[in-house]
Amino acid sequence: MIGAPKSSVAREPSEPDAHDFQLRDLVVHMAKGLVDHPEQVAVEIVTAGEEGELELRVHDDDMGHVIGKQGRTARSLRLALGAAAARVDRRMGLEIAD
Repeated sequence: MIGAPKSSVAREPSEPDAHDFQLRDLVVHMAKGLVDHPEQVAVEIVTAGEEGELELRVHDDDMGHVIGKQGRTARSLRLALGAAAARVDRRMGLEIAD
């Protein structure tokens, strides 16, 4: 059908591949540059594949550094991640865990 909406069939979760790990490493690198406790930066691949999701965890004292004023730093992290993901024909979201 022309113009038919994409099916909402749930896809099987896929295993992370090299692109997922590269995108995760990008977020780790950017976050470590923002925080006072870089050894406590952790990024987990929650969902892998074409429409993936990452979760960023930092030390409690560094939460403000990662979020920024009015969420601008977090928005910039997501924008950079989205641009890098688009280069490999993917979409990747970023959640910042409390």
